[in-house]
Amino acid sequence: MNLKNLLKDANVLSCNGELNLEISDIIYDSRKAVPNCLYVCLRGHMQNGHDFFKEAIKRGAIAIVASEKLDAPETTTTIYVENTRKALAVISAAFFSHPASKLLTIAITGTKGKTTCASMIRCILRHANIKTASIGTIGVVFDNEIIDLDNTTPESYEIQKYLSIMVDRGYECAIMEVSSLGLKWHRVDSMTFDYGLFTNFSPDHVGENEHKNLDEYLSCKSILFSRCHVGILNLDDENFNEILKNHTCDIVTFGFKKGADFLASDCHLISKREFLGVRFNLSGKKNLTLDVPVPGKFSVYNALGAISLCCQLKDKISDKAIIAGLSSVKTRGRTEIINTPSDYTLMIDFAHNAVSMKSILMTLREYKPNRLVVLFGAGGERSKGRRCEMGKIAGKLADFSILTSDNPRSEDVLDIIDDIKKALDKTRANYAVFPDRADAINHCIRIANKGDIIVLAGKGHENYQYTKKGKEYFDEREVISAALGAAPIE
Repeated sequence: MNLKNLLKDANVLSCNGELNLEISDIIYDSRKAVPNCLYVCLRGHMQNGHDFFKEAIKRGAIAIVASEKLDAPETTTTIYVENTRKALAVISAAFFSHPASKLLTIAITGTKGKTTCASMIRCILRHANIKTASIGTIGVVFDNEIIDLDNTTPESYEIQKYLSIMVDRGYECAIMEVSSLGLKWHRVDSMTFDYGLFTNFSPDHVGENEHKNLDEYLSCKSILFSRCHVGILNLDDENFNEILKNHTCDIVTFGFKKGADFLASDCHLISKREFLGVRFNLSGKKNLTLDVPVPGKFSVYNALGAISLCCQLKDKISDKAIIAGLSSVKTRGRTEIINTPSDYTLMIDFAHNAVSMKSILMTLREYKPNRLVVLFGAGGERSKGRRCEMGKIAGKLADFSILTSDNPRSEDVLDIIDDIKKALDKTRANYAVFPDRADAINHCIRIANKGDIIVLAGKGHENYQYTKKGKEYFDEREVISAALGAAPIE
């Protein structure tokens, strides 16, 4: 594509060199530069892309987008902008011919529930025969294909690339999990979404490489509602008004609080073989009774968000599609129940810190299991305090804990487990130690009794472990299938 056309909306401050160039690709990692590409210099936490523009030129870049003065050769076109991340978003959208304009676009933000909400919406729309794909924590999800991603909301170039693939494959709708960091770092700047959904807000993602404080975290989430046409929001969340502070969209609400457009009531738990979930009544702009195979009251909020959004779509979504979609939803690695031949419940969940572990264990406690068993570890090269907190929570809320590996990185697994044990010992909890995660899973299955709920916490959708050797393939589902002598788990 012609460089001049790519820069049309990029707010160029100045330019040195020829603009009538045909660009083969857009690159922001100098190591991936190819002949005739445009290299965009991005500042990262550890490195600054401006430092590597010469490598990009050496590999074939014929033009550079920068926000810092570069000593580039006269033969290379240099374009200066105020913010290269903003520019990358705009240029990438143009390079792929603005694919978002050819799709129905849905963005989901919130501290928790984004992945589950995306799965619920995708499931409902599938039953309504609306071809839907998604981008988020699990990866890029097509009908029968998942492409792994490094971030919940990838860089703007990847977003536009995958949206373009969706268009080429005949998809009608794209769902995106839009993180606060994705909004902060301008990864969706080139888009105005048709619909935006807010699940909830709680303290998280504050630190050196994330948000400087909770106010910034909340403010970044609120950006979405000046970037969408219709906003669907959780009325019960105490930060509801803050999220809407600078909104420009129409508003639809959901919750248990009187006045919500989509109102839930009469929520109660359902527990039966291979099904832990909730039943609730829906009133307001839609009247239904719904069963959702995801445990806990929080799953009602996720379902409400999905229903509220689907009911706004121009193509009318039938009650039948909503009921069928929600009753069959299954989110990889999020309270994901695995079928077993015996009368106990085996679940995979992404809970990997004290807050998420407390949430899942308290939720499962409500179902009054014979025993609540939790398998977990803690990440290496991370706060030792986090390990102690996880041990304390498990000791208080689980009947039995199995301590194992979970991304130990460069640390010794046994050292991490010893830190967890110190907290567990203070609670006088019962536990066993299996440093190898496959051995730990096999032990869980061996000791399972009728009525037990066993949750494998920490890995969720991930199919790898970070060890001293680097990133190694590891999929809990394969271990479980082998242990049960069953077919591979999809």
